Amino acid sequence: MEVDYLFQIGENIIYPMHGAGIIKAVEEKEILGEKQQCYIIKMSVGNMQITIPMDKILSSSIRPVTDIIELKHILHIFQHGESDEVLPWRQRYKVNTDKVKTGKILECAEVVRDLMRMKEEKALNTSEKEMLNNAHQFLISELGLIKGITENQIKSFC
Repeated sequence: MEVDYLFQIGENIIYPMHGAGIIKAVEEKEILGEKQQCYIIKMSVGNMQITIPMDKILSSSIRPVTDIIELKHILHIFQHGESDEVLPWRQRYKVNTDKVKTGKILECAEVVRDLMRMKEEKALNTSEKEMLNNAHQFLISELGLIKGITENQIKSFC
């Protein structure tokens, strides 16, 4: 009997707050005394490996890599979209953290866009510099996996 998996071995995925990864294996692991089927995911950023039980995969917000059609929409918003109104930095940091945690490429692109625009006007504080670097790294890690993307499209996010 063949099991129907949400993701296949060798498939590229996006894990919120961690970026791009690849499904390396499906293994049976004992977790809290119970045997469970788990995805073994090798992350491209940070050189780490993550094990996630299959019954937790949906709640983890792991998703497939965005396609080129969605990327074109995101690119337009990245280049032409309006930045959020100016918020006090603590509130802005929370809003941006929540966006990155969704794992959605559009949300991550908005954080990168808005922080890059702010950086042009004034120096970012240490927390926002780190957030910009992390969000940018996650964004670039996914862009490199999208089939049909050009190098110029990737550079437009840099």
